[in-house]
Formats: sequence, structure tokens, C-alpha cells
Amino acid sequence: MIRYVTCMIWAASMVSAETIVATRTIPAHTVLTFNDLTLSNVINEMGTDNPLDLVGKESRSALFAGRPIRLSDVSSPAIIERNDLVPLVFKMGALSIRTEGRALERGGVGDVILVMNLSSRSTVTAKLGSDGAAYVGP
Repeated sequence: MIRYVTCMIWAASMVSAETIVATRTIPAHTVLTFNDLTLSNVINEMGTDNPLDLVGKESRSALFAGRPIRLSDVSSPAIIERNDLVPLVFKMGALSIRTEGRALERGGVGDVILVMNLSSRSTVTAKLGSDGAAYVGP
């Protein structure tokens, strides 16, 4: 009897609902469009039912056809690739220092990545701005 109740509770927790799934296998670092997504009645694994949460985002890893797409599977599209030269900017009040850096990681707007200052050869963490510059400092 206990096993039967346990199975019933487990089955009830596996609720299926309309969830966004991939229409095809989507490679990593692909910007999603409406054509890549469809609604399906599958077991909801922290997926979403709103395509606007996913369209325009970039896949972090391969997304397989028919599987739910979670919000953690996507991120902002990368604007900087690894080894790109980027302006490295430090701002504090009226003081602004600008130099050239090399991105050691890829990232999108708002991501914090490692950047090597080409003048000093030191590595710093920087937040990517919408202008493509890497901002360091407080």
C-alpha cells in the first residue's frame, strides 16, 4: 500500500503542461528565433510557455529537438568573443582611464568576464557594456 501511495505522489508531481520545446537540434551559441520554438504538451522541467522569454537569446549549449528549453539554457547574445581586443575602461567620478585589453572569455551585455590589460599584462574582471567596452572598478 505504501508503494502504491508513493507512486501516486510521484506521478502527480510529474505534471505535463504546455512548454516551449526546440523544433530541431540547435547548436550552442545560436540566437533563437520563433522558427526554432514550438509549444508541446510535455513534462515541465522548469521550462517556459512564453516564447518571448527565449527569442533573441543565445543557446548556452546544444538544445535537442522535442526537449523543453529552460531559461538557464539561454543567455544574452555574445558581443565579445574570446581573444577579441576590447576597450578597457576604468571610471571613478570625473576620472576616466582607457586602455586596450584582450577578452579571455566570450560574453554578452552585462556579463562579467576576464580581460587581460595589454599594457600591464594583468588580468582583471570587467563588466561588458552595450558599447562593447569592458568596464572595471567600483
